[in-house]
Amino acid sequence: MPILVSADRARILLNRLQERLWVKPLSVCVLSILLVFAAKLADGTPLMQLVPALKQEAIETLLSIIAGSMLVIATFSVASMVSAYASASGTATPRSFPLVIADDASQNALSTFVGAFIFSIVALTAVMNGYFKTAALFVTFVLTVIVFGVVIVTFVRWVDRIARLGRLGSTINKVEAATGKALKRRRDAKTLCGVPVRSGARGPALFAESVGYIQYIDMAALQAWAEENQLRLEIAALPGAFITPDRAVAYIKGRPNEQAALNCEQVIQSFQIGNSRLFDDDPRFGLVVLSEIAGRALSPGINDPGTAIDIIGALLRLFILWGGPSKADDQKSPVHDRVEVPELSAQDMFDDAFTAIARDGAGVVEVSIRLQKALRTLKALGEPEVRDAAERHGKLALKRAQIAMSLEEDLEAVRNAAS
Repeated sequence: MPILVSADRARILLNRLQERLWVKPLSVCVLSILLVFAAKLADGTPLMQLVPALKQEAIETLLSIIAGSMLVIATFSVASMVSAYASASGTATPRSFPLVIADDASQNALSTFVGAFIFSIVALTAVMNGYFKTAALFVTFVLTVIVFGVVIVTFVRWVDRIARLGRLGSTINKVEAATGKALKRRRDAKTLCGVPVRSGARGPALFAESVGYIQYIDMAALQAWAEENQLRLEIAALPGAFITPDRAVAYIKGRPNEQAALNCEQVIQSFQIGNSRLFDDDPRFGLVVLSEIAGRALSPGINDPGTAIDIIGALLRLFILWGGPSKADDQKSPVHDRVEVPELSAQDMFDDAFTAIARDGAGVVEVSIRLQKALRTLKALGEPEVRDAAERHGKLALKRAQIAMSLEEDLEAVRNAAS
């Protein structure tokens, strides 16, 4: 039987929930309501003889202050977050928006403010209607003080975070971090815990009716189907590939007489296809987004070569991470031994990362020099496929610089960086 929810699928679902602003506030609101009713449990316990009697009016006043201020602060925080999101889309690239909106500090701040508002309203209603006795009133007072302290600490931290949220440097760091996670995950499982593609005749091709990008491949479901039918599958499109009804997503491998009357719907459904690419299992998308940010910075209207240089540094770190030692070797102990998966091509990754920067920055001497130095470093440190890709892109970037630059001294500086 196929696994309905694998660990990888749960990870994808959790990441999508993090991109929804309502999830954390709703959870905190439910927790706030439970806390109020949990305070009632103190009544009828020995705690009633131990705690001091508090005036109901004092608790009502404190709760009223929190209720009146939290709604204003929550509204202000939402307005600030929306402004930061617009700034991120405008100064960096719209493709970075999911990473900015998933910022934990901002979501935690909004959740705290909304949760404190709900707690104060529910607790105030309970207190004013005589729902609590001595012990419950004392517990409610303690909870109110704790909530007030959490709100103060959260607000101070959030003011510091919101000042950076949506700024170009912060967005670049978020994209680099997301890309690094995807690269590390793929580096440790270059064939998605399957096996490398083997030679041999391909069987029938399988096509998806949807048009869009592959966001996720459920390898556990593909393995279960292949085991059930005693066949093999070859993945023809990795996460990030644009799928149309005429492009195969997989091929069936096995004896022809075993391929008759197969129900391949489970195979098709194992490919999650959406309108946009995701960072989770698509390292090349992160490289494209970083390249887009650099291209925007190098446009004549913005003319910010410093940002492009920062992006080149980020790309260099990511490719060094890609070439680092792997903690897991899926070639030796593949989890999904009936699913053949092609590895990522270093040439394709370099095309995604450096082509736009080399083209748009060909006439900017400082960008061309930094690009040549980065490619020279990758050529010296990388594995053979990375070295070949770095050498090819170094030559292409030099050719573009020779066409774009008119000053011989600038061109000579680029040549020296490339040598």
